[in-house]
Amino acid sequence: MGNNMLDFVFAVDDPVTWHTMNLMQNRKHYSFLKYLGPRQISNLQGNHGAGVYYNTLVPCDGRVIKYGVISTDALIEDLHHWKTLYVAGRLHKPVKILVQDESVRLCAALGSNLKSAVTAAFLMLPESCSIEDLFVQIAGLSYSGDFRMLIGEDKAKVLNIVKSNMPHFHNLYGSILQECSQVVYKPQQGKLEVDKSPEGQFTQLMGLPRNLQQEITRLVDPPGKNRDVEEILLQVAQDPDCGLVIQQGISSIVKSSSLTQSAKGIMTAGMLKTVSYSFKKLMKMWKGSRRKSS
Repeated sequence: MGNNMLDFVFAVDDPVTWHTMNLMQNRKHYSFLKYLGPRQISNLQGNHGAGVYYNTLVPCDGRVIKYGVISTDALIEDLHHWKTLYVAGRLHKPVKILVQDESVRLCAALGSNLKSAVTAAFLMLPESCSIEDLFVQIAGLSYSGDFRMLIGEDKAKVLNIVKSNMPHFHNLYGSILQECSQVVYKPQQGKLEVDKSPEGQFTQLMGLPRNLQQEITRLVDPPGKNRDVEEILLQVAQDPDCGLVIQQGISSIVKSSSLTQSAKGIMTAGMLKTVSYSFKKLMKMWKGSRRKSS
């Protein structure tokens, strides 16, 4: 871990004020965009890509870090509705929360995001599966449709995340599984029995984030028919390919946000850092593929 870049995300109530202060203290962290000033940086942050502004390859206390800035309101929206799944997807995995205020809205949104991840994973898993299967499915949600998994990422990344963090995944999702009526959870055996009846799947579909429901509607409903969401989800619940439809809906969300955020990242990082960062990613992918082949 000592050589890996640390990834921070700061949720801030007032991005303009935050960037104003950060430009005064850490101007070198920014690309040429620093000349546009904090207001334009905040506009770029909030109105393009996934609502996150990243400074990358920043030296800090003998390590290299990158840090993203997102408004608290944008974060809460992503957690509840999966508008982009960019930060919400990161928070499906175990993370270290360094500082958190007592915002009831944010706490509720964090919990909602984890429950949504479990529900989406249930819909894509078979009736009987292992707890590791569930965690791999959850950890992979935010990579589904991400073009960076084709170029620049280690293909075994998701499995590696889960295998090295099993106790943390248990801490994150254990109580949700214990309380969930849609699954029989057998922690001692590490097994799950998921309700795959049409009624059970309909309940799960109705519990998905709003934006994912809308993507499913767009995929399933023919143009011009304009049926309501509940009617479409009832149809999907009875479809043998229900899990595939969910997968396609999630991929559509992730593909769009990963492309636009990456394009924005070229501007926020600058060309030199972008080339350096991309080269390191490609080297990591190459090393991972060599380990797999040997």
